[in-house]
Amino acid sequence: MAETTVDGGREYDPEADHNFPDERLNSLLPEILSDPEIETYLAAQNVNAVTRKGYNDHGPKHIEIVRNRALSLYDLLKGGGVAFNGAADQGLDEADEAVIIALAATLHDIGHVVHRDEHAYYSIPLAADLLDRLLAGFDCYDVREAVRVKAEVLHAILCHHTEEDPLTTEAGVIRVADALDMERGRSRIPYEKGGRGINTLSSQAIESVSLRRGDDRPVLVEIEMINAAGVYQVDSLLKAKLRKSGLEDYVRIVAVNTKADDQLVERIEL
Repeated sequence: MAETTVDGGREYDPEADHNFPDERLNSLLPEILSDPEIETYLAAQNVNAVTRKGYNDHGPKHIEIVRNRALSLYDLLKGGGVAFNGAADQGLDEADEAVIIALAATLHDIGHVVHRDEHAYYSIPLAADLLDRLLAGFDCYDVREAVRVKAEVLHAILCHHTEEDPLTTEAGVIRVADALDMERGRSRIPYEKGGRGINTLSSQAIESVSLRRGDDRPVLVEIEMINAAGVYQVDSLLKAKLRKSGLEDYVRIVAVNTKADDQLVERIEL
């Protein structure tokens, strides 16, 4: 396969050519991004996560990264011929796959406004109310279709961070994309506040993350580390989320320690 990149998964471009029907997503995305209620939830998410608990950012920037990487991951998987079952099982259109992924990526963490602990469960009722309003305003969905889209979005939200295994490929994309927000600097706020937990220290070790088409699998995730602490992000977080995501056979992860002065690890391949 060609060594094509998808902007490292950093920004979804509506004008670009995609491996999926993108018209429906492109018509709905501006509404999602400009919705004042969603904007407020995304900002409020960080109060419990960062201000009170000292975790890494889970606010608007985290959501932007996860949504963009989820759509890039989806695009690469579609280009590799991977079948998606969430929308299809509900009798929805292929064009609804990207809508489900974008909505789930946007709303997956809003439960943080209730509590960081068990936040995926709190996200469900909050997202359900938002989806009722949002989907009712889109002419492309009647009531029955809106309910089915909502069901798939809620499933993907629930499975991003809990013991429940994803039952759809769309949900698997959200689960993996959530773990792809790991680059150095994403732990800046808790680090500057004195946080020295393994999540903070290990994410400080990740220099860059990029997604591209692989030679033997549809997706190659390339991770550049600057010290061995990054192994925790790759092995304990990203690998854990890839496991039982349904995407294990389609994604290869390669992490390289580019400043291996400690000689503890130079390369990990999963």
